[in-house]
This record gives sequence, C-alpha cells and structure tokens, in this order.
Amino acid sequence: MTSVPKIAAALAALALVATGGIAATQKQGATKKQNWLVAIARNDNGHRLGNPDAETKLVEYMSYTCSHCADFAREGEGAIKLAYIPTGKVSFEIRHLLRDPVDLTAALLTHCGEANRFMANHAAVILKQDEWLAAARATTQAQRSRWQFGSNAARRQAIASDLGFYEIMETRGYERTQLDRCLTDETKATALAETSMRDMRDHGIQGTPSFLVNGELLDGVHAWRALQPELDKRI
Repeated sequence: MTSVPKIAAALAALALVATGGIAATQKQGATKKQNWLVAIARNDNGHRLGNPDAETKLVEYMSYTCSHCADFAREGEGAIKLAYIPTGKVSFEIRHLLRDPVDLTAALLTHCGEANRFMANHAAVILKQDEWLAAARATTQAQRSRWQFGSNAARRQAIASDLGFYEIMETRGYERTQLDRCLTDETKATALAETSMRDMRDHGIQGTPSFLVNGELLDGVHAWRALQPELDKRI
C-alpha cells in the first residue's frame, strides 16, 4: 500500500509533467504556420483570400469579358498566391465590375457553391477566356437573340450554353441542375449588379482590372508589372 505522502508526491510530479506537456503543446500550436491559401471568405459579394487581418489588403476589380483581366490572372494571381498570401502580410480580394450580361453570367457561376470553391471556379472561367470569347464571336444571330429576349434567367442559361460555361463548371464537379439554380438566382444577380455599380461610384473606377490597396485606388495600375512594385514597397 502506498502512503499518503507518497501519493501526494506522485500527484505533484504528475501535475508538473502535465503542465509541461500543456506548455509544450501550446508552444507547438503557436509556432505552427497558418495556411492562408485555404482561407477564403465571402465579403460583400466579393471573395477574399488570405489573412483577414493582413497589413496589406489588395482588392482587384475585374470583369470576365476583360482581356487585360485574363492577362492579370495568368501573370499575377499565381505570383500573389505563391509569394505574398502565405506570409500572412497580404490578403487578396476579387470583386466584380459587370460590363454586360456575359460578365454577370460568369460571375454567378463562379459564385456557385460554398465560398471556398470560388477561387478555383474563378480560375477555371477566366483562364479559358480565349476559348469562350471565340465561341461568342462565332455565335449566330439566332443564338444572340436568345441572350436578349425572354426572362433574365433564360437569357443567362442561353449564354452559359452557347459559350460552354456549363462544360467548364462541370469539370469542377458541378451538376447542370446546380448550375441552373445559380443562374436563376435573381436575388444574387441583383446584389452583384448593385454592388458593382456602388463600387464603381464610390471608388471612381474607370476600367478593369483596377486595384485598391488598403482602400486606396492605385492610379494608372492595371497590370501585374505595375502592381508588383506597389505591393513590394508595402511589405
């Protein structure tokens, strides 16, 4: 049988071990690096990637029918995700300036599903811009008339069908019925359009892509080669 003093001593020793173990676990947790590349959140009809408390908050205003936006997606987005977002010092938000019904159709599809699907949806659509713009130029008058008549939902479904948007999104694992629900969401369509008009007015944005850093519009910056030094001098 173990004596009371021995039990007390043993319990004290266990307490010390437990305290040390907790401290070690806390230290490991504190030093574990946050993966900001999986931190995606909806933000007022935009999507933000990275640390929400980043010192440098970059916002891109883009349109899916803008060729310079596709150039930026190819040249700049990968670099931002590789070299800036992981540091936790920079966050990157994508917001839409809607120029036409094709823009709105594409935006509704990229927003389809949970917020964490947006960045890959966005890349799937914008990086195939050359293909679906070529399809748009090749459409017949009969096809284009379907974009202009009927309900708004039917027009967007016609655009998605004629430009191959359904096929692009199906490669992302979506089903046609799910995509149609997103395309016929009038509440979302109205919110995107109203947010686009408000952002253009409030920030004085004249074209796409345009960039804000910490709420300040970068005058004359519309490409990665001009944006990169602006980011570098802030971090």
